[in-house]
Amino acid sequence: MKRSRFLKLVSGAAALPAVWPKVAGAASDAPSPGNPCQLGHSGMATSAGRASNCVLVPSETPGPFPLDLDENSFFFRQDITEGSPGVALRQRVRVIGASNCEPMANVRVNVWHCNRDGKYSGYGTETGLTYCRGYQFTDANGECEFLTIVPGWYPGRVTHVHFQVHVSTQYSAVSQWTWPHAAVVAAVAENPALYPEGPDPLTPEQDGVFADGYELQIADLQWDAGQGEYTSLYEVAVEGAGTTGVGYEEMQTAAVMDLGPNRPNPVVDRTTIPFTLHQAGRVVLSVWTLEGRCAHREDLGTLPPGNHGMELDVAGLGLATASCVYQLECFSGGKRFTSARRMTAAGPR
Repeated sequence: MKRSRFLKLVSGAAALPAVWPKVAGAASDAPSPGNPCQLGHSGMATSAGRASNCVLVPSETPGPFPLDLDENSFFFRQDITEGSPGVALRQRVRVIGASNCEPMANVRVNVWHCNRDGKYSGYGTETGLTYCRGYQFTDANGECEFLTIVPGWYPGRVTHVHFQVHVSTQYSAVSQWTWPHAAVVAAVAENPALYPEGPDPLTPEQDGVFADGYELQIADLQWDAGQGEYTSLYEVAVEGAGTTGVGYEEMQTAAVMDLGPNRPNPVVDRTTIPFTLHQAGRVVLSVWTLEGRCAHREDLGTLPPGNHGMELDVAGLGLATASCVYQLECFSGGKRFTSARRMTAAGPR
């Protein structure tokens, strides 16, 4: 096994627990030769501590425009604009478990919305385009962040964002959020050159999707003059209690391996990633920036069953000031099993 200057493998570490919370997916495909850093789809939750109203978000239609982000690592990114014109928006999403008000870490949040003209990428005249779509993994506080624009509107719908919280292959929450109507109108009205259609003429009460109530589907919207952008936070409560039931793929993966949270976390310069193999397999580690760039990938070779730990030189990879996602792949019995978690940088984000 080739040892990287960024990574050190320690096997059979007695201090490591035998089982960690699972975040996993199983597939029969091997890595694509053209994309050796392919990111697998996964989702799981752990708990930390911050309370909220903990009321389950209402389910809404995903609309005719969700596309499938699961199998496409291209959409794993923070900046989803692709240069689309509009007022800059820094959108944070916080996910909590409805049953205990605890943040849910390592769950995947998909978002998609229309551009300033009310059009969705990938459909109609926008077929083949991919703007205003993306996904992130939540951190230890249950939060993730997207860089986008204030969306436009189209007939019959108020300005809104579609989202899916993918907890596991057994459960995901699909809904939509909007903003206080006056705030969205002001953001558009103050930038007429960017929004030729003008402000949204509807209020949420006039929108059929939100007509039954939208109190749990309102994000805040504030102007940050220093950064020259709007900032927003939307908090959503989904089924779960900081841990969650698993689906079929997670159960398959759990029979082969368990991936633990890195320690220490947040990370200063080095961190250890613990995992357990329940059967022998070839193991590959990859590290991804939140913009979807594969910063490092290392084949650890075939490892025996037991507890293992990998020491990662985050500073050496140039990631000491940036949060990232690490993924473990295990190839065993002709199948590929994946599990991913997010690590948080101690430095400025």
